[in-house]
Amino acid sequence: MPLHIQTPLLESLALSRAAGTQVWLKLEALQPPGSFKLRGVGLACEHHRQRGAMRFVSSSGGNAGLAVAHAGRSLSVPVVVVVPQTTSARAIELLREADAEVIVHGSSWVEANALAQSMVEASDAFIHPFDDPLLWQGHASMIDEVAAAGLRPDAVVLSVGGGGLMSGVIEGLQRAGWDEVPVLAVETHGAASLQAAMAAGKPVAIEAITSIATSLGAKQVCDQAFALSQRHPVRPVQVSDAAAVRACRRFLDDHRLLVEPACGAALAVVYDALPALADFKRVLVIVCGGATATAEQLARWSAELPG
Repeated sequence: MPLHIQTPLLESLALSRAAGTQVWLKLEALQPPGSFKLRGVGLACEHHRQRGAMRFVSSSGGNAGLAVAHAGRSLSVPVVVVVPQTTSARAIELLREADAEVIVHGSSWVEANALAQSMVEASDAFIHPFDDPLLWQGHASMIDEVAAAGLRPDAVVLSVGGGGLMSGVIEGLQRAGWDEVPVLAVETHGAASLQAAMAAGKPVAIEAITSIATSLGAKQVCDQAFALSQRHPVRPVQVSDAAAVRACRRFLDDHRLLVEPACGAALAVVYDALPALADFKRVLVIVCGGATATAEQLARWSAELPG
């Protein structure tokens, strides 16, 4: 049995009305640690455990680390997660509650990741948060489930950080024979590393992450995400932090499910009926989740952000 669960796929009347098109939701926020990350991380951890790994080491500001911690508990393997100083107290608390050893280091994920990789010993396995073929293979299973349910979308809307989710979804689309189904790759202003790469014609590092959607805070997307953007129909979309937070609050009212702004970015495209949706009659939204957001945070962001 895999470590992840098969998540619900449901039509959202609220989002369908808002967008003027049929909207289906893949509710990855309901995975045990709160996000889609468990699909790929679970597969990677099982793979390395079978090959004798005695400890999992990872770097993450939240969701990937929580997935590694969950997998470690399930497989009885100790876990160390290195997080940057920008990581919220809530995320650190959740990691420790899941029995992970947490090390806070560096001003960004890049620095935390460098330390994590330097800690890996011969009997350890390093679990990357987004750049690993095992992760993409695992994440692709959500599209396997959509295909098995008989739903063929005209487009898939998802949020992009480091590009692991997008890489997995496109692998799943290709596995289903849906190579022509476009992906609307959504980023917030201040975390748009995929759009920067597509504009430059190669992966490039953006100067800084200024978005509150810290789960999208990879300064540079993985090479695989960029490569796929060149051979699969990928349409980059940007939304504001305010729009992402507003979408989170509306989604909480409509579906009684709390997600973080990184997930709200994808939902904002639908709630705000952006022109990017105009060509599609049936849209699938990956509700990627995020366990570290709280209702109190959403209320505070709503009060602080313009618009």
